[in-house]
Amino acid sequence: MEPAPFHSDIAGGPDGGAAYWLKTADGLRIRVGHWTIPDAKGTILIFPGRTEFIEKYGRAAKAFAERGYASLAIDWRGQGIADRMMANRAIGHVGHFDDYQRDVEATLAHAAALDLPRPYFLIGHSMGGCIGLRSLMNGLDVNAAMFSAPMWGVQMNPALRPVAWGLSAVSKPFGFDQTLAPGQSEESYVLRTTLEENALTGDAEMFDMLQEQLAKHPDLGLGGPSLRWLNMSLREMFQLSTLPSPAVPCLTFLGTDEAIVDPGRIRDRMRKWPGGQLRVIDGGRHEMLMDAPQMRTAIIDETVALFDANKTLTNAA
Repeated sequence: MEPAPFHSDIAGGPDGGAAYWLKTADGLRIRVGHWTIPDAKGTILIFPGRTEFIEKYGRAAKAFAERGYASLAIDWRGQGIADRMMANRAIGHVGHFDDYQRDVEATLAHAAALDLPRPYFLIGHSMGGCIGLRSLMNGLDVNAAMFSAPMWGVQMNPALRPVAWGLSAVSKPFGFDQTLAPGQSEESYVLRTTLEENALTGDAEMFDMLQEQLAKHPDLGLGGPSLRWLNMSLREMFQLSTLPSPAVPCLTFLGTDEAIVDPGRIRDRMRKWPGGQLRVIDGGRHEMLMDAPQMRTAIIDETVALFDANKTLTNAA
């Protein structure tokens, strides 16, 4: 196991956080970080969203540690300090969306090698919720899952949707699929917006933390996605929408002020999830685990209650 850089100065996580480099089956280098605690009740696999990185979840890991759970988080290929997919590292890119499953496989092998406490549980945020849903459908060995604003669809002007599909689809055969998607920027979103205008959090302290993390470690930053990433994600979200929900206990959080992912897709999925529960959070924006303390605490407490209730179950997917 090769140690990787871990920026404890910006993580705010429990003591003992560490990171390692992993090699995926297709030869890419990704980074995985974990926070272990004595006598943990299990390990939470945190699947971050697009542009995110391990350290961003340090405070959440601390809250889960205080409630008896170890945590593990991933720098997906193309973001954080994992291998970027393009020479221009500011643009988010992926070859195929199911390539992220190779990252999941490498991460699970790493967790087993470290003998991280079982059972495993899943938290998937935004893009991580899309990857996580596919992983569950593939039989991911977790006892329960929590999704935060999962990317099971994206908000888009209806008039622009066919344009997004069409332009992104022809970008590969015509050789411009590595171009930044229209309307996107190479600058990280949190560095080009304000507390008042941002779609992520309404909490000033957490917004300052998000900006400070990238200011201190610019190499963690990522701008908008490429046209290929857009096309691959649209295809994946559509394919997932045609499949039944897995028989895994599930809790999903959706904010009333969500402006990035599609609430309709989330509501539709959760209506059909056997034993699934949807919680709508008044005033919640896209990143409710990075919002006001009372909101974070309520979400974490309910998530832990779900995990506690399912510590002895096995994945029925």
